[in-house]
Amino acid sequence: MAHANTIDLERFEMARGQTFRHHVHAEHQLAWASTGVVMVDIRDRCWVLPPHLALWIPGGVRHATGALRESVLQGVYLDPDTCPLAWPGPTVLAVSPLARHLIAYLAGDLAPGVRGHAEAVLLAVLRLAVGAVFELPLPSDARAREVAALLLDDPADQRGLAELARAVGSSTRTLLRLFLAETDMTFTQWRTHARLQAALVYLAEGEPVGRVAERVGYATPSAFVAAFRRVTGATPAAYAARTRDEAGETP
Repeated sequence: MAHANTIDLERFEMARGQTFRHHVHAEHQLAWASTGVVMVDIRDRCWVLPPHLALWIPGGVRHATGALRESVLQGVYLDPDTCPLAWPGPTVLAVSPLARHLIAYLAGDLAPGVRGHAEAVLLAVLRLAVGAVFELPLPSDARAREVAALLLDDPADQRGLAELARAVGSSTRTLLRLFLAETDMTFTQWRTHARLQAALVYLAEGEPVGRVAERVGYATPSAFVAAFRRVTGATPAAYAARTRDEAGETP
């Protein structure tokens, strides 16, 4: 990273399923997909990020990043010695249209004074995301982690726990115990949160509620709306409207 700049940028074109395995940077990082959807895995948590959200990753925090569909990942790296921002842990930020344009602008060849001004504006407009942002806990046991990976890859998977247990060489009782012990959720609660986390992406992309319900494994839109409201306190339509507001879009 060039010491003359507070911010350095890298652009990665990623195919669906492509992953940058666990690694660490000395710099703070803002992980953001300008197109597509990425998932960031940090220790025992994961975040799914459509283009209106980014994840602040403090320097020194080990993480992995994968593309859930064809995506362009923008790595925004910030020098800890000069960056005025210092969230101590992984933090979800809203990416406004202005922030999006500034990141693209900073990727160009700029004079030092112009670049410094643009960097200062970008840092000033970054803000915490509001609304239904899920930080999903992940089990650490290999068998439970494999079940979690299957359901994150296909939230609409209709297999019951017994079938999933057979698929990973475990028992239903063992998986029930592992999910509760390692995520502080029952398996049913965890599956619901995983489905709703996937739904956030489709809602952010403007898909109708009925189609989103089907994509994430609900038999009816009303069942999906009830689950979404129970967990988030809002309806999917209200979340989608809030997402448009965060992104600076009009309905």
